[in-house]
Amino acid sequence: MSTNQLDKKSQAWSALFSEPMNDLVKRYTSSVFFDKRLWQADIAGSLAHADMLAAQKIISSEDLASIQKGLAQISIEIEAGSFEWKLDLEDVHLNIEARLTTLVGDAGKRLHTGRSRNDQVATDVRLWLRGEIDLIGDLLTNLQKALLTIAQKNVDVIMPGFTHLQVAQPVSFAHHMLAYIEMFKRDAERMQDVRRRVNVLPLGAAALAGTSYPLDRERVAKALGMVDAQGVPQVCQNSLDAVSDRDFAIEFTAAASLTMIHISRMSEELILWMSQNFGFIRIADGFTTGSSIMPQKKNPDVPELARGKTGRVVGHLMGLITLMKAQPLAYNKDNQEDKEPLFDTVDTLKDTLRIFADMVVSITVQPEAMERAALKGYATATDLADYMVKKGLPFRDAHEAVAHAVKAAMQHQVDLSELPLNVLQGFNAKIEKDVYDVLSLRGSLNARNTLGGTAPAQVQLQIARHLARLA
Repeated sequence: MSTNQLDKKSQAWSALFSEPMNDLVKRYTSSVFFDKRLWQADIAGSLAHADMLAAQKIISSEDLASIQKGLAQISIEIEAGSFEWKLDLEDVHLNIEARLTTLVGDAGKRLHTGRSRNDQVATDVRLWLRGEIDLIGDLLTNLQKALLTIAQKNVDVIMPGFTHLQVAQPVSFAHHMLAYIEMFKRDAERMQDVRRRVNVLPLGAAALAGTSYPLDRERVAKALGMVDAQGVPQVCQNSLDAVSDRDFAIEFTAAASLTMIHISRMSEELILWMSQNFGFIRIADGFTTGSSIMPQKKNPDVPELARGKTGRVVGHLMGLITLMKAQPLAYNKDNQEDKEPLFDTVDTLKDTLRIFADMVVSITVQPEAMERAALKGYATATDLADYMVKKGLPFRDAHEAVAHAVKAAMQHQVDLSELPLNVLQGFNAKIEKDVYDVLSLRGSLNARNTLGGTAPAQVQLQIARHLARLA
């Protein structure tokens, strides 16, 4: 047999073509060296499909047994690293099918009955992504638990709360950490919602129009765990949509982008807090690097890189949206380009969540530095205004009076709590000695004892709620 004949035989559509594929085109169109990570999903889908074909009397029970034995052998070879992935066979699907046919003969050729690579790849990606979403859910739980650990240790630590990066009001450091837990809680909920739409079966849609074989698609969906909470099989209801839909990949990448944005926001704060100008925290040496020229430096490389990788994931989202925006129905080769951004998004998100959970518990809080910073910005000014309101002054008048008090404190370079009583009474005659309880950082913190507030009593309640939720 000539080389050209061998090349032609390696292609599933070779009978129609009179010459082999150009080598450059072969490399350009091949996906096997990145989509081979789908092999477990591909084999799982094939096993479920073969079982259904046999149950429907489309293939024999002998063929089914041969297919099962062959796919088991292929799994062993791939796990052992001895499986030969061939560029000529273009993708994970044809590589596995070709090896199966070598192992079991005609039974391997019958496996593709009633399906196309179009519905096969859509199924594989959904199965793979479903498993990755489950792993990401666990990682989000671990990160929330890490944040809870540091929050439990720092309920009574006071730090400045900021708006516009200006000192605004004192807050508990634990309260600040709990804000990120709320973000990652929403991220986990979004991932579960995405999973529901990922977990729907395209297989059986064939190339685009369905198939003339009497397939039992619901049986396949049940075998692959593509069912809802009540155990009802979830099957794509339109064959055109089934093979061309990539909404699930876009939706996942959007959810991943939001998670990375939350990571990036936290990273920005960790970077600021670790700087000498803040000095609020220390990050363990294992998560920092030094300078090649300045020996005194510890650089927060992990949060900096996570902040950078956020742009990478958001870029993948934009790429996937652009990929789909002009495609006519049904399947187009463009869709091969969905995998690398999707795979990289998953890898980047998982790595980031893992390292952040480890890094967070390594953080050492510097309470004295935080409290000094809170005292610098007249953080209890609103408390003084509230005090005056409780004495009968309209809030707008109280706001104006406190602005004058702050101005006086700035001129004397003291905190509001350090202004003499007679000076404070000059702004409102109803001010009494108890004002100093209000003007202390601790008093300000304890005063915000409403649901969701920063008072330690409220923070403890929120910690208990999250501990119960994540148990």
